[in-house]
Amino acid sequence: MRIVTMNAFLPGYTNIAGWAEEHGHEIVLVVTPPAGASDRYDPAAKPFVVELPRTADVLVTGKLRTVAAPAIAALEPDLVISAAFPRLIPAEILKIPTYGAVNLHPSVLPAGRGPNPVRLVYEGATTVGATLHRTEAEFDTGAILSQRERPLPEELTGPAIFQAWREMLREVLEEGAARAFEGDPGTPQDPALASDAPMFTPEEQVLRLTEPGAVLVRKSAALNVLEPKTRVLVAGTKQSIRRIELISAGEQSSQPGEIITYHTDGWTVRSADGVVRLYTS
Repeated sequence: MRIVTMNAFLPGYTNIAGWAEEHGHEIVLVVTPPAGASDRYDPAAKPFVVELPRTADVLVTGKLRTVAAPAIAALEPDLVISAAFPRLIPAEILKIPTYGAVNLHPSVLPAGRGPNPVRLVYEGATTVGATLHRTEAEFDTGAILSQRERPLPEELTGPAIFQAWREMLREVLEEGAARAFEGDPGTPQDPALASDAPMFTPEEQVLRLTEPGAVLVRKSAALNVLEPKTRVLVAGTKQSIRRIELISAGEQSSQPGEIITYHTDGWTVRSADGVVRLYTS
């Protein structure tokens, strides 16, 4: 099959490229927006195009209707696959491929629609998931072709969540693309179950030790999936934290935030209900 991918994040592309190579499909074009072309991702982010294979044919454009659509149509693709693509894909592109357009999304849709599905974990979800769905006019609303869901990793860290996503996204691509090639329209999403997942605010990225230890671990893992974004108030100042580990839970006589032990890479401190270890590296 002839495949067009639409990406703005290297792991999204490599997942599709690995699947395509395994099945003998040909990626005929990679479409990516210019750096800073959308507010859904960091406008200062370095474009991933410089990390693509030198043999890849790449179109860098923010003009999807007038530039990307004609280029894609000329290539006569069988399937368009998007993953971590921060722009709405217009009808001019969706109508081109023989078997339609599909999108990879790291949540069990319709929960967690939007650019930041790890928000579900931040807000208390006990599982992570992945979906391959038909692409429609609005973000993350199309009929579902394949889904996976797993409990949160036992050792809950940002990299562990990311690894679980990578595995499940490959599984749903494998299963869902096969269904797309069979002409399966997918299962419509239930709008009543939908929830949005906007980006974290600066205030949400600052964790306070007045929260329970397990909550601090969960929120820190969610914030640090791609890069360290966690800040914690320690001794009255904001500190950048890569990981939080729960040491113990239970009643305590000291105040949350009290430093128990200083380390070269962080602190052991009191939380609302016990003791946590904060790692700066």
